[in-house]
Amino acid sequence: MPHFKSVGIIAKQGDPERVRATVVRLTKHLRARRIAVLHDAESAHLVGAGIGVAVALPDLGKRCDLVIVIGGDGTLLHAARLMAEHGVPLVGINLGRLGFLVDVSPHLLEEVLDPILDGDYESDRRAMLAVRVLAEGALERCDSALNDIVIHKWNTARMIELETHIDGSLVSVHRSDGLIIATPTGSTAYALSGGGPLVDPALDAILLVSICPHDLSNRPLVVPGSRRIEVRVRALDQGHAQVTCDGQAGLALPPRAIIEVARHRHQAHLLHPKGHDHYQILRAKLGWGGHSTARAR
Repeated sequence: MPHFKSVGIIAKQGDPERVRATVVRLTKHLRARRIAVLHDAESAHLVGAGIGVAVALPDLGKRCDLVIVIGGDGTLLHAARLMAEHGVPLVGINLGRLGFLVDVSPHLLEEVLDPILDGDYESDRRAMLAVRVLAEGALERCDSALNDIVIHKWNTARMIELETHIDGSLVSVHRSDGLIIATPTGSTAYALSGGGPLVDPALDAILLVSICPHDLSNRPLVVPGSRRIEVRVRALDQGHAQVTCDGQAGLALPPRAIIEVARHRHQAHLLHPKGHDHYQILRAKLGWGGHSTARAR
C-alpha cells in the first residue's frame, strides 16, 4: 500500500512552456505508482485534462494526502497558506530561481521523489503569521503568511510614520518606507534584503525589520514567537500605506486602521529528501563557499 494514496499537483502560472514537461512527467510517474493524482487548474490545463477535471485549490487540501508544488518559492508560499489549515504536507520541485523552500531538482525528479513517496523523508513544520486589520474596533480583513507581513507605502515617494507596540508596550515611532514582520522562514526573503538577520527556521521567533528607516539607530528586532505585534500608521500617512502577505495578497488600510500580527494557529508542513541540510542550502543559495584554492595554498 502506498504511503500517500492521493497527491495533488499545483503548478506555477504564467510559464507554461517551462512547466509543462515537468507536470506531464510527474503525472505519469505518480500514476505508474498507482497513486491517485489531482490537478489544480494550471496543471490540469498543462496535461490537457478535460473540462471539469481541475480541482479548486481549497479542495485539494481536503482530498489529498500530499501536494507537490512545481514552480518557485512564490508558488509554494501561495500553496502553503491554503494547505496549512488542512495539515497537508508539501514538496517543492524547483523551477524558480533561488528556491529556499522548493528543493527538489526536476532533473532528479523520480530519484528524489520515490523515497519520499515511500515514506522516507525529513518532516519540517514552519511557523506562520496571522494578520488582522481592524478599523473602529471591528475586523476589516485577515490573512496569513509563511514568509512575511509587510506594511509599506504604495503611492508616494515620501516615507510613512509607523507606531509599533509589542504585547501592548510601545516599542517605537519611526519614519521609514515600511516595516517587515517576518517568520524565521522569511528571514531569507525580503527581510534579508532589508538588513535583517538570518534565523534558523526551527526557532520560535518573529522578526521586525524596518525598510529604509530615517533614524540610523533603528535596527532589526527579534522577539519570541508568542508576542503580539500591533502597528498603526500615523494619521497623515494613512492613505499611503497598505499590507502585503508573502508579497502576494494585499490588504487595504481603512482610516484609523490597526494592524495586528501574531503567530498563526496552523503551521506549514514541508517534506524534504532525507539528509536535507538547511545550512547547505544557505551556502549554495547565498554563495557561502569554503576555503578558496588560493587560501588553501
